Amino acid sequence: MMEVRRGADRYPGGDQEAGISTRHAFSFGSSYDPDNLGFGPVRACNEEFLAPGAGFEEHSHRHTEIVTWVAEGELTHRDSTGHATVVRAGDVQRLSAGDGVRHVERNDARVPLRFVQMWLVPLAAFDVLDGGDGGDGGDGEQDGRSPSYEILRDVADDAPYAVPAAGAVLRVRRPGAGERIAVPAAPRVYLHVVRGDLRLDGADDGAPGVELGPGDSVRITKESGLEVVAGSPGELLLWELP
Repeated sequence: MMEVRRGADRYPGGDQEAGISTRHAFSFGSSYDPDNLGFGPVRACNEEFLAPGAGFEEHSHRHTEIVTWVAEGELTHRDSTGHATVVRAGDVQRLSAGDGVRHVERNDARVPLRFVQMWLVPLAAFDVLDGGDGGDGGDGEQDGRSPSYEILRDVADDAPYAVPAAGAVLRVRRPGAGERIAVPAAPRVYLHVVRGDLRLDGADDGAPGVELGPGDSVRITKESGLEVVAGSPGELLLWELP
């Protein structure tokens, strides 16, 4: 089964006057949608646009694996575990909130920043949160883990990035124009288009290919033999999920 969600249909958020524009793929905050709380362990896939000097002041998370992919610009990150880093285009950052962490995210550069941030529920908390509220772990039971942080620089095409706490694997793909790439076979796959004009082929029901553009996503369940065809140079995030 495949469910296509268009970028134009994302829930708007952020604070335009503060230079923050957000587009939420899932139910989030005031945009509560009981029919769109998550997909497997994924609870959020937010497209974030920060003007120079804009950012999110210190705020807290818990029971959440926070994975960030920078598409353009530089993200300044500081957290309560003492990490202070600059995440650049092509880098993957993971902040495991454990039983509680606070962090700051800002655009301290002179150019606009665009990044995609994804929140996943740890397997240890999944049963507690499966009926979640569209945010992070909230007031669920403790998962007994301390916060942790890591950053992977200059991620190579198709290099697997595992998030064991959520039973998930992320692959960043960058197909050239005319190139075909296979969609991983997994119980669930979440596909997000960062850039490019793409087509998803190979559905079991024999339906024609689905045209995809920046901001579009596809939620794939128990499908195999799918391929993405790039009409122009592209970039997409592929999550293999339990």
